Amino acid sequence: MNADPTPSYRPLYQQIKEALLSRIVSGVWPPGTFIPSESALSQEYGVSVGTLRKAVDALASEHVVIRHQGKGTVVATHDSDRSLFQFFHFARHDGTRSLPISRVLKRECRPATQDEAKALGIEENAVVVHIQRIRVLDDVPALLEDLVVDAIRFPVLESEPQTLPNTLYQLYQQKFGQSVAKAEERLVAVAAGPQEQKHLGVEIGSPLLEVHRIARGLQGEALEYRVSRCETHQHCYWNEL
Repeated sequence: MNADPTPSYRPLYQQIKEALLSRIVSGVWPPGTFIPSESALSQEYGVSVGTLRKAVDALASEHVVIRHQGKGTVVATHDSDRSLFQFFHFARHDGTRSLPISRVLKRECRPATQDEAKALGIEENAVVVHIQRIRVLDDVPALLEDLVVDAIRFPVLESEPQTLPNTLYQLYQQKFGQSVAKAEERLVAVAAGPQEQKHLGVEIGSPLLEVHRIARGLQGEALEYRVSRCETHQHCYWNEL
């Protein structure tokens, strides 16, 4: 097979998966591109179609590629619908979900805190881009969130584009070539403080849900660290397992 040598104990489909992934990461197959057919790829790598299909299935399960029946397999792109249903888990108590509207409060470069540096895998005090924004659901301020990204990985994000879109993951992919493939979330209960009182219209001490998220790229690298605080009177964290 035409792939870099890898330890023999690793499953063959895993080796093929990583070979395909390397071509996606390097930009040989950019987002939105249909990759070659399984038959063509199996011949190129010198493996069975079944092994090749298993490798592509693994990439599909991680949302790196998307299968289209009768059309082929395409490298996944971020759009508002995908970001909403894959990564945005807040909804009204009846389960109704809608695309949030964002209002930016702060956008700056500053040194990373200890927690931020650990989450992103960078040095403490390394420069990050910090964005603070309110997210409105059904005309109600529902979330106050702070997110940071490595300023080296996302240059000029503190000023460009002038207007940030609601779905930042789409921007990360299109402008910076950084694709979010998965995210880890940790939920804790907290009490509202002065910031939440001001921006979410809740009383100090009111219960809030705080979500700590690390968004990771195609190779597992940390791309973004986000802390979101959600009012719980009208909205909740909603996830189907």
